[in-house]
Formats: sequence, structure tokens, C-alpha cells
Amino acid sequence: MHGLAALVIFAATCAPMTPAHAASFWKRSAPAAAPAPEQDLEPIERALEEGRLVDAGQLIDQQALAGGATPRLKLMVGELGLARGEYAAAIDAFRSAAGEADLGAKARQGQALALAHMGRVDEALPLLKKVVAEQPSAWRAWSALGAMYDRSSAWADAEAAYQHAIEAAPGAAAPYNNRGYSYLLQGRLDAAASDFVAALQRKPDLAEARANLRLTLALRGDYDRATDGVGAADRAALLNNAGLAAGARGDFGKAEALLQQAMATKGEFYPRASENLTLVRELQSRVKVATHDAH
Repeated sequence: MHGLAALVIFAATCAPMTPAHAASFWKRSAPAAAPAPEQDLEPIERALEEGRLVDAGQLIDQQALAGGATPRLKLMVGELGLARGEYAAAIDAFRSAAGEADLGAKARQGQALALAHMGRVDEALPLLKKVVAEQPSAWRAWSALGAMYDRSSAWADAEAAYQHAIEAAPGAAAPYNNRGYSYLLQGRLDAAASDFVAALQRKPDLAEARANLRLTLALRGDYDRATDGVGAADRAALLNNAGLAAGARGDFGKAEALLQQAMATKGEFYPRASENLTLVRELQSRVKVATHDAH
């Protein structure tokens, strides 16, 4: 997989290929050698699974330069583009891999996920439904379906989709985080907190789940736990989030105190906290007017 010395030297003197560049390389160049053995691609899969995107990109470049443009490699180029947020290039790579019978569902899943990230819901939704129909174990598609249903407040459909994702991949953290966020949107704070904890048990470094758990704690009024345990650099942001959560709860005095503390902790002008403070004060004024009118 590491190739000949000449290929290593060539790779070292050229900028790494993006997924789009790799795809165009395959279109322009006829492979000079037989496709790489499947086992040579396992390090790329591991790098993608572990989030080592630079390593994955370098390994993919080596395979592309060596003529290893197998459909499975194209699938991994799509996964790399998806992880990097290069959704258009990811869709191209997934489409080029979708013709293989044993890769079709995975390629369509990747394509649907990219479309969802791009906000192309009308295209993503039917494709996700097709994927889960042909491959019920496609947990990422189920989880994405749940998020689609959350957009339209179809809570029962969302919960069913997340449950399918969890059953298909009980060790994965993302479905728990996503279902927890769905519960958070519904105001089911205890259920949300439980799912965020479950996500962190499976992946302790999942930043989204940790941030969502802190937001849930703040919405429950547990402001100290929502803002403790971080360095000064992150504390200002947590205080800002907790202040906004306090305002959403109608705890306006605490919201003001937390947002003022966020600005003081920042040590410089903090536009977001300042805007949130203005928002909280406006909300408080509206509540006062509504209360007065009601009497």
C-alpha cells in the first residue's frame, strides 16, 4: 500500500489531493497496475473511523496515485469528503461507487447524508428511506431520518427512527446524542440528559454531547454544573449559554448575572453575550407587559 519509492517521492513533492482532485485523477488516468488488494485499504477505514482525516487523506492519495481506484476506495473518498464538510465532492464519489451491488446501500447512505448536510431535504429524505428499506442496519441513515423528522416536529417518527439506529449500532454515540437533542427540542429534559450521558459513555470526547448535556443542565436550572469543570478559555462560552438558558426558563435575574459574568470572564468585548443580554432584557420586558395586560 505504501507503493514504490518513486511514488512516495512524488507524493511528498505535491500538495495532498482533495476528494475532488482524487476523483478527477481517476477520470483522467487509466490505472497502470491492478487495483489494490482489499486488505490494503483497511488502514484508511481505521483512520476514518478514528477521525484521523489527514492520515486518511494521505493514504487515499497514495492509493489513487498507485492506480487503486476501486469502488471501495471511492466510497472512502466519499466518507472523507463527508467528514471534511466537502459535500459536493462527497456526493460525486458516492455516486461513482453506487454501481457496485455490495456497496450500493452504503454509497446511497453517504450521498443522502451529504444532501442532508447541504439542506437539500427534499432529495435526502426519500433517499434515506430507500437506504433503510434495503439495509435496515444502516444506523447512520436511521439517525439522519430522525433528524429530518425533528425538523417537522414529527416526534413519534423521529423517536422510532432513533430507536432503529440504536438497535442497529448499540455502541455508537451519535444516535444517543441525536435522540437526546430531539428530547431537548421537546422539552423532555430528563430524557435528554440521560441520552447525552449515554452518548458520552460510548464516546467521552464527543464534544456535541457534552455541550448538549451542559445546556440541558442549565435549562433545568443547574447552572453551577452547567458551567463548572472547564478552563477560563471555555468558561465564558458556557456562562453565555447558561445565561441564555436561564432567560428561556424565565429566570431573568440569573440570566442577567450569568451573561454579565460571561462578558467579565471573556476579558474583552463579547458580542454574543452582549446580544443575548439585550435579548433577555427584551424578553423580560415583553413578559412584564403581557402580565400587566392579563391583569
